[in-house]
Amino acid sequence: MRCGIGYDVHPFSWERKLILGGVRIPYEKGLAGHSDADVLVHSIADALLGACGERDLGYHFPDTESKYKGICSLSLLEKVYEILKNKGASVINVDSTLIAQDPVLSSYIPQMKSNIAKALKIKTEQIGIKATSPEGLGNLGEKKGIACLAIASITK
Repeated sequence: MRCGIGYDVHPFSWERKLILGGVRIPYEKGLAGHSDADVLVHSIADALLGACGERDLGYHFPDTESKYKGICSLSLLEKVYEILKNKGASVINVDSTLIAQDPVLSSYIPQMKSNIAKALKIKTEQIGIKATSPEGLGNLGEKKGIACLAIASITK
């Protein structure tokens, strides 16, 4: 068994839609980034890549390549699954924590879990997603963006 951790953060942007776990969240702002800026999926992908000894998401899918501009992060997660599969690895579980002052995310978590499970070809019970507030502290507490922490366990 091997474990990996992932972290991602993106600032808010008025010009974008908010996508987390592949779910369109109704909110006045989205997250800035080269892809769809899905911090949840990005942190999970980095955790999985780290668990199998690979380099980070930006290395595998650089923001200097136009083919990744605006791409759905779930598509990238499917590619990460293929990397794991080619290395003889399978996902045991994934756990993550979204950190956002706004919006409230709890009602969207079941669909996020379903989307991520489908991309990784695992059961939703193997995925943990939590959301917490920074209680008004720092840039996240000032509603300047959203961050996410993730950990993943794999077996070879």
